[in-house]
Amino acid sequence: MSLRRAWSPAAWGRRLPSDDADELTWLLFHQEDVLSLEQARRHLSPKAIRHRVATGTWRQIHRAVFVAHNGPVSAGQLRWAAVLAAGPQAILGGLTAAQAGGLRGFPGRPIHILLPASCRRGSLPAGVLAHRTVTLRDQDVLAVGQPKRTMPARSIVDAAQWASDDQQARTIIAAACQQGIVAGDDLSRIVERLPRVRRRQLMLATAADAAGGAHSLAELDFLGLIRRAGLPEPARQKIRYDSTGRRRYLDAYFEEWRVHVEIDGGQHIDPRAWWADMRRQNDLWIEGDRVLRFPAWVIRAHPDEVLRQILEALRAAGWKG
Repeated sequence: MSLRRAWSPAAWGRRLPSDDADELTWLLFHQEDVLSLEQARRHLSPKAIRHRVATGTWRQIHRAVFVAHNGPVSAGQLRWAAVLAAGPQAILGGLTAAQAGGLRGFPGRPIHILLPASCRRGSLPAGVLAHRTVTLRDQDVLAVGQPKRTMPARSIVDAAQWASDDQQARTIIAAACQQGIVAGDDLSRIVERLPRVRRRQLMLATAADAAGGAHSLAELDFLGLIRRAGLPEPARQKIRYDSTGRRRYLDAYFEEWRVHVEIDGGQHIDPRAWWADMRRQNDLWIEGDRVLRFPAWVIRAHPDEVLRQILEALRAAGWKG
C-alpha cells in the first residue's frame, strides 16, 4: 500500500499533501516531518541532503535523524526520532507509549522505547532509554497509529516496573485508572503472563484495588491505611444520587454504619468543583450520613489523626470492633 493511501488527512491535524506530491513529502507527512538518514538516502542524493541541512530547510537532531524544519522539535517528533534512531524493531513503550495514548500528568522525558531482547539497536539520542523484552505478543502492540507503541495495559505495566520506586509505580497505575486509560482487570492479565515482571505483587494489589473502585493514589493510600488498622473495608466509588437526581460517586463508604469518607485532591482548588462537593456533602448530611473529609496530603502526613476520626465516627454509628 502506498503512503498516499495509508494515512488520513486527520493525522495530527496537518494539511494533507496534494495528490501529485512525491513519496518523500508523503513520508514526512506520515512521520511528523522526521526521517532517518537511511530513509533520506532512498529519495535524495548525499549532496541534496547536505544542502537541505546547510540552508536550514532540514535540521539534524541526531547522528542519523533529521527533522524537516529548523524550529522547535515537538514531543511527537522526539518520539519519532527515538524509534528511528533505535532501528526498525523499536517501538514506544512504558510511560512514553501511555502518554502517546493520552495519559496526562507526567514529564515527557526520558523517552522510553522497547526492543526485542535479541535485536541490535542504533545509537540513541540524549534523553532516550531503551528496554529489552523477551515477551512481546502481537496483541501487545497497537495495530494502528504511528510510531508503533505498546497497547495501553502493557504500557502501564511496563511503566510501573520501570518506575524509580514503588510510590511512582503506584502513582502511574492510579493515574491510568483514574483517567480511563486502562482498567484494573486489564493490568492483572498482562502481569500474569509476564514471567519476569518487577513489582508483580504491588501491581496486582494496586490493580485489584483500582478494579474495586479506588482510582487515585490518595484513595489507594487510604485503603492501605484502613487495612493495616483492621477496620472494616469500605465500598469504593459507590453510586449515590443527590437531591437533583444527578449520579455521584462516593470515594469510600462504610455502608452498614453510613459513614462516608471523601478524599479531596487538587480539583478542589477550583471553587466550582469545591461547591459541587459541598452540595453533595450537604445532601448526605440531610439524609443522615456521617461525612468525613480529608485532604490527600493529610492521609500521608497524619495517618494516625485520620484513623482516629474514622474510628470515632464508626463507633458513634454503632460499630463494636
